[in-house]
Amino acid sequence: MKAKPKSAAPRRAARRKDGAAPLLDRAENPAIDLGRTARRLRESQNLTLADVARRADISSAMLSRLETGRVSPSLETIVALSQALGVTASMLMQRVGADDGGAQLIKAGEGLETVRSGTRRGHTYHLLAAQRGPRKIFEPFLVTFTDKSEVFPGFQHPGIEFIHLLSGIIHYRHGRHTYVLRPGDTLTFRGDVAHGPERLEKVPIRLLSLIIYANEQDDLA
Repeated sequence: MKAKPKSAAPRRAARRKDGAAPLLDRAENPAIDLGRTARRLRESQNLTLADVARRADISSAMLSRLETGRVSPSLETIVALSQALGVTASMLMQRVGADDGGAQLIKAGEGLETVRSGTRRGHTYHLLAAQRGPRKIFEPFLVTFTDKSEVFPGFQHPGIEFIHLLSGIIHYRHGRHTYVLRPGDTLTFRGDVAHGPERLEKVPIRLLSLIIYANEQDDLA
């Protein structure tokens, strides 16, 4: 006679030899939420793993494991990492434990303030959505200018950018052309052509900037 198969026992997380509680399943691990936010912030500032690891005084390998949720950082590491990324620790942990139902609500004034190339005094970026997934599809920003004397470099990046002016008056250049934008005006252009503010005519200036990382073969047409 064949041996009767054993009934399947419910799976239990193995307890560690040191008596500590077992690690949570990846789907329940809050370190994954923190890691995703850290990676999104790093990539939005065009920083490498080595750049941020050096600032936070941790190894690049440790930062890589942190970004993928394979380790749970200590409070000291969270503080050091947030300082390296130019945000507060609470902002770095804002997605921890959040419902992953698909929709994101950013209340007025709660957009994550981040640092991008060219950011200086009187010039702030607030990221309005936390990009999920390994590949960036878009980045929406609320940009504020308050210093009329600021001089801006020429920006270049992949994809297509859409700007909608909310307040103020700005002279915005793209390639060899300059456009005067007033409240309600929009400007759409290729990001790989040098662009940026040329003159701040009336401050404060607030605008929505949406960068869409389209494929190379995509065009405004």
